[in-house]
Amino acid sequence: MFVDETDATLVFEVADTGCGMDYQIKGKVFTTFFTTKGLGGTGLGLMVTRKIVQEHGGRITADSTPGKGSVFRIEFPHSRLPQPT
Repeated sequence: MFVDETDATLVFEVADTGCGMDYQIKGKVFTTFFTTKGLGGTGLGLMVTRKIVQEHGGRITADSTPGKGSVFRIEFPHSRLPQPT
């Protein structure tokens, strides 16, 4: 996991060293009920994550290389985050 912060953005990255995703799968990972896990998954996790991130003014992206793994990056603009008291 990687966390970074600039004046305008808070960034979280999560990486794995799994099998990675090809272009077609990467285009579907944030859609409802899409899973590559057969009966082991519901296909809701990344779709719900994307919705929560968007509701907070952020964005989530996926970068992946087949055979090497994937990196998911979440960015939140400071202007949409709660201010510390």
